[in-house]
Amino acid sequence: MKKLTKRNENYSKWYNEIILRANIAEKSDVRGCMIIKPYGFSIWEKIKSILDNILKYTGHENVYFPLLIPKSYFSKEYNHIKGFAKECAIISHYRLKNYKNKNIIVDKSSKLEDELIVRPTSETIIWNSYKRWINSYRDLPILFNQWANIIRWERRTRFFLRTSEFLWQEGHTAHSTKKEAINQAKKILNIYTNVLENFIAIPVIQGIKTYSEKFAGAEKTYCIESIMQDGKSLQIATSHFLGQNFSKAFDVRYSTEKGNKEYVWATSWGISTRLIGAIIMTHSDDNGLILPPKIAPIQIVIIPVYKTQEQLNLIEKLVFPLKKFLEKRGINIKYDKRIYYTPGWKFNEYEIKGIPLRITIGKKDIDRGTVEVVRRDTLEKKYISINKLKFLIPKILSQIQDNIFKVALKRKNNFLIEVDSYEEFIEKIKKNSGFLFAHWDGSSETEKKIKVETNATIRCIPINLKKNIGKCIFSKNLSKQRVLFAKSY
Repeated sequence: MKKLTKRNENYSKWYNEIILRANIAEKSDVRGCMIIKPYGFSIWEKIKSILDNILKYTGHENVYFPLLIPKSYFSKEYNHIKGFAKECAIISHYRLKNYKNKNIIVDKSSKLEDELIVRPTSETIIWNSYKRWINSYRDLPILFNQWANIIRWERRTRFFLRTSEFLWQEGHTAHSTKKEAINQAKKILNIYTNVLENFIAIPVIQGIKTYSEKFAGAEKTYCIESIMQDGKSLQIATSHFLGQNFSKAFDVRYSTEKGNKEYVWATSWGISTRLIGAIIMTHSDDNGLILPPKIAPIQIVIIPVYKTQEQLNLIEKLVFPLKKFLEKRGINIKYDKRIYYTPGWKFNEYEIKGIPLRITIGKKDIDRGTVEVVRRDTLEKKYISINKLKFLIPKILSQIQDNIFKVALKRKNNFLIEVDSYEEFIEKIKKNSGFLFAHWDGSSETEKKIKVETNATIRCIPINLKKNIGKCIFSKNLSKQRVLFAKSY
């Protein structure tokens, strides 16, 4: 197989090549949309299963709301429609006319009285339903989550990172108090952080978005940012404290224990298939994809090397009991005895696909009482005793998981750079040097000017950061703390 483009030569091309060569996804005939292929979708299913189990454990219930939202609902919350207006796809008619010359046009008599928005997010249709469901404090809290697809009409698209259609989960909760809603938004942020760091091995920074960057319709947006290998930031997840904006827009009130009527407090939050792009750009190398074992659809591939059926039978007497033993312990194994591909071709295929561990077994290995084991993260090759193999494999997978996280954590820390002057800021940002930790005066005007001049944005105001008085790098005005700037996807 032809070698991949190297990251330092063309990072964007390298990223696209991994997606195509690892058989993760491909472009569709619909502008801005992609086909997620079985291997790519199985990665999403692993992530979905992990997060879904955690959300259910913490009391959240899965629901499903319609893909189509009446335009009249969408327009009730001003900031919401203002924020999403340019990305909305709208259905205005329900019937087509097909003429003999095969030109298809809209039947004007079928125009909808209330046009339909194709779901860019579900707050409006959900809060219209909450109006019917919430009457008393006894009806609260509501902790709902849905797994769905989203349409946002993007101008510039890129596999997983920004597509017109993507998959995600979106949570929507309703609460009786402001404190409870804020705690819910923070709790979800911590759940996301746990999944990202302990399962997906991506070290992250928790923060709060500035006023100009927060979700349309939210009081406050909590976010999770991570740095990619090219020094650009990627927003991986968000959790929004919506205040009472949507409950007031849809007149959702509840009777308190004292009989008073009060508006409900709300949150919404989500994480999407953008995460697959983050996995590729955080962990992969010039040989292809690298997957943390906890989210790898295939954790081990076993490749037999043989010339005769007799040799294969001998190998399989070892392989099948080993496979059965490990699968009972939750380890996913693929046994590849395809005869129409050489062992070398298979080695390359599974290296590109990022299978965490490769085991090769041949007649000579059996005679020696050892097998060849290769780690994908380090490409380290070892010969391990057949008798010790089934006990060592779980330990090796755990070591791979830990090492992948440590490598990413070291990179993140190296990409955290403190700057105190605008000149240094400009110099670093031109090189995509990562997160620039700099003072900001808190004004949207300064934030906008820096973005226009450098194409860098404030990714977040880090949470739990000690107040640090200084001078804004741009305006020289008083700054109460440093924030994280970066170029982003």
